[in-house]
Amino acid sequence: MIPTNGACGIGFAIAKGLAASGAIVVLNGRSPAAVDKAIAALKNAVPDATLRGVAADLGTAEACAALAKAEPHADILVNNIGIYGPQDFFETPDEEWTRFFDVNVMSGVRLSRSYLPGMMRKNWGRVVFLSSESALNIPSDMIHYGFTKTAALSISRGLAKRVAGTGVTVNAVLPGPTLSEGVEAMLKDTANKSGQSMAAAGTAFVREHRPSSIIGRMATPEEVANMVVYVCSMQASATTGAALRVDGGVVDTIA
Repeated sequence: MIPTNGACGIGFAIAKGLAASGAIVVLNGRSPAAVDKAIAALKNAVPDATLRGVAADLGTAEACAALAKAEPHADILVNNIGIYGPQDFFETPDEEWTRFFDVNVMSGVRLSRSYLPGMMRKNWGRVVFLSSESALNIPSDMIHYGFTKTAALSISRGLAKRVAGTGVTVNAVLPGPTLSEGVEAMLKDTANKSGQSMAAAGTAFVREHRPSSIIGRMATPEEVANMVVYVCSMQASATTGAALRVDGGVVDTIA
């Protein structure tokens, strides 16, 4: 299986969960150093894991092609590479919209185009797009991010229909606020100034910015990974074209 950007955060947790389930894992990261570090950490966590690594910044067509050349076959593809960050709509230039689109959307399009035909020939495969609760609950300070996550939902649903009857499933997983390494970096100053633990700072953020959350805290990367591991499993054979929320109840709907 290949988790894009599996070197840290939610991607690493997904890689660890799938490795513990017996999958051969190909870790991707933006630099050789990041990949080597992740492989060492994952080998420590799952000593019996079979691991390989490919360094490629998947925000470009050339890097996606390089990954597909290095690892031509995969039974599981997890499109979880993504960038985010608040920026006012009126101050977000065209090139930033393009950068977010290339990384968050086109990486998944390109890699799915590369790997899905092989899955279809084998009559088995799993493709998962990491979307976000922000795909449904568009943040006003990250419209350029929210639209990419809505696009991931559209692509995953459409691809599920495109591969219908092949034994391949395509789904989207929608995390809510998650205490990943990137979010920890964002909260570091707040935690230091307030004397709070990182978890407490995350809870304060959720209560202020996502008050509809039912769990009232941030999820852990492992909690998100658990859903991905399930949807990649044999047991999820009748789950396809779905938007599976791991948002702590942030999106206030019963559907």
